[in-house]
Amino acid sequence: MEYGYLLSLALILLSTKLCGLVTKRIRLPQVVGALAAGLLLGPACLGILKKTEFITEVSELGVIVLMFSAGLETDIKELKKTGKASFIIALCGVIVPLLGGFGVASIFNTKNDLDTSLFLQNLFIGVILTATSVSITVETLKELGKLSTKSGNAILGAALIDDILGIIALTIITSAADSSVNIGIVLLKILLFFVFAIIAGVGFNYAYGIWCKRTKKDLRRYVIAGFVFCLLMAYCAEHFFGVADITGAFVAGLAMSTSSKAQYVTNRFETLSYMLLSPVFFASIGLQVVLPKMTTSIIVFSLLLLLVAVISKVAGCGIGAKICKYSNKDSLRIGVGMISRGEVALIVASKGAAVGLMNDKYFGPIVIMVVVTTIITPILLKFVYKKKASEPVEQLAGTELVESYGKGYKFEKRIQDMLANDDQQTLNKTKTGTKTKAKKKK
Repeated sequence: MEYGYLLSLALILLSTKLCGLVTKRIRLPQVVGALAAGLLLGPACLGILKKTEFITEVSELGVIVLMFSAGLETDIKELKKTGKASFIIALCGVIVPLLGGFGVASIFNTKNDLDTSLFLQNLFIGVILTATSVSITVETLKELGKLSTKSGNAILGAALIDDILGIIALTIITSAADSSVNIGIVLLKILLFFVFAIIAGVGFNYAYGIWCKRTKKDLRRYVIAGFVFCLLMAYCAEHFFGVADITGAFVAGLAMSTSSKAQYVTNRFETLSYMLLSPVFFASIGLQVVLPKMTTSIIVFSLLLLLVAVISKVAGCGIGAKICKYSNKDSLRIGVGMISRGEVALIVASKGAAVGLMNDKYFGPIVIMVVVTTIITPILLKFVYKKKASEPVEQLAGTELVESYGKGYKFEKRIQDMLANDDQQTLNKTKTGTKTKAKKKK
């Protein structure tokens, strides 16, 4: 038996943590460090590690757990409010990159070396740009404490809908190139998945709720039951309906989010995620990056493709958010949150190349676009969610909060922590509670 995977895991965990601490020191999300660690260890830099079947499977489990945890932490009421907006944002976030990618490809891809038409080949480049890797954004928003904000919920909902629209777009174009693909069946499967997800989610939530009421203790059996449901939903989504497994995992988390044991389950999964699964997943993205030799024309194409990939998502999703009456700041946040292409774009590209929709020489630019968008998204999110220095503690210094926390450093730190997490609800509750205490004293 080969034991090399133990050394691989040790190197991944150590390097992701060290690089994460470095990025944290320079005030960047730690996920950037984890991605950079994969690049350093992989074929693109040092070549110490290669992506193996074991790493691939562990990383897949990592993204499933990540999306399950995101579902557990999601506010269903807020998600319902952003449902219509998320669809509009996702739709704009698909159409604009699709047209942008098609335009760039049409300029450079003028000589046909494949059996399929140039129009379909160029359109497929646009389809690749429609992809969004929600996992990178989710991890960053969790780290920043913004996952349950209005813009955070909109990003999450839009990214999940984006995956569905991306599957439809990919199916349409592959069916045009491969007659064995039936678009009608694919669309029917997607529809049936949503029916299945609602029935399974409501049914499990009801049964799980009754089971949890039998005892007030936080028992490990509740965590295991939740994980089993998560894995089954992920399997059913991918195997029976052709929908991404992370969508099934998110639905499972969403079904459990209203349970009395939701916080207990979330805490247990946080430990599992940061100790093993998440570092392997983020490092695996860097490990699969192999940069081929490229001509001057391909380098120019890569730069333009990257520029269009970033601008089209920010503009497309931002326009969609503005249509839905989001503020300029939230519209920018939503657009930035949708930039990352991650492993999703690589999967789409490989599937298209398999049916003759993309020339091999364009795989290098796709890889560059994926790597850069994946790394810059957490960095840009950090900046767009950054509070202005002028958002003063002094505005609160004369309120009843002073009576509770006192003036000086402790008071300022408490208020700044609340402001940093957009915790207006906590501020209001604290004010109300302090007023009540003041009345009692009188």
